[in-house]
Amino acid sequence: MGDLGDKKGIGNLDNPGLPYDYSQREYGTVPLDDKRARFQWVSEVAYKNVHRIVARGYDTTELVEEGYGVTDVLFVDFQARIPTTEEDKMLNYVMILALEDGLSMPVAISRLVAQSKTFLTQACGASILAFGHAYGAYSAFGNMLLDSLEAGQAQGLSIEQIAQGIVKEHLGSESLGVSDLMLKDPAAKRMIARAEKLGVAGTYVELIKAIAKAAQEASDTPVDIDMLGAMGSVMMDLGFSPEATWAILAVTRSFAAGAHYIEEVERGSYQKLGQPLTPKECYDGQADRPVPPLADRDKHAKSALCKDLDQWNKAEQDRKKVLGSGYSIHEEIEDPSKKTGIKSVGKKL
Repeated sequence: MGDLGDKKGIGNLDNPGLPYDYSQREYGTVPLDDKRARFQWVSEVAYKNVHRIVARGYDTTELVEEGYGVTDVLFVDFQARIPTTEEDKMLNYVMILALEDGLSMPVAISRLVAQSKTFLTQACGASILAFGHAYGAYSAFGNMLLDSLEAGQAQGLSIEQIAQGIVKEHLGSESLGVSDLMLKDPAAKRMIARAEKLGVAGTYVELIKAIAKAAQEASDTPVDIDMLGAMGSVMMDLGFSPEATWAILAVTRSFAAGAHYIEEVERGSYQKLGQPLTPKECYDGQADRPVPPLADRDKHAKSALCKDLDQWNKAEQDRKKVLGSGYSIHEEIEDPSKKTGIKSVGKKL
């Protein structure tokens, strides 16, 4: 390796504008640097050894032996505290309603994965991945409330005024927590009533009720608190962050997805590669047509280039008729990191 410095550099590697002489870079293993601490994961959540698992300072075996349950430990993990009896009952209420899952899109994904003879954990993971903003925007909803409350309180606004500002900016958004989804289903209203009865309803429940009232006055169609608004506001009044809420409820849904996976396996057979057929009756595209000889390509080929605006406009309209091309999509999917409202990551000092 000693003669590398005498050889001409490869490509741009001998450019004098580089911040270092590439040909003189060291080869081999770099010795360990004993002057600084080596990297290691550090966690405030928990630790374990051969004798115990300790979460936020509590021995988990002692917790369950004492009679504390899963919902209690969720408060310990996410908030480092043991909840009141009323808070524990409320979280049980929320999670049971989240656990019930009909043939929703996340469950349908779980069943599709089950047909490919895979593991249950993969099916549940696929189900959670389908838990997007249109289905349950808990993070976006919660961060919207947090930001609006902080800004409104700094200006001295009332809850009603803050709610009006939220509705003015977000009316019609899937993350508002108020829509026409629950007009006939009383579950969302019952959850709010339950929180008030248990004495755990606070500022966020008050705010979502005010948002619903403002939205009803501003909307041309009937709207009311939906399950996103009820669950999201109640969970935040229980002290859970928007991100913790989404994590808890998404994983809760995976329990139901697991049950659907097992049922799918037990009730039907696996789909073998090549087994599912798609008959012509399920196809509504272009009619069957002969493949032209390659020598005649130029007689059939069409260029995508347009020479003037009229051609460009016609080509754009023609492309919109080709479903699957993407030209009919008129709304881009927002960057999830921006949609959630998170402005930074890591520990806040």
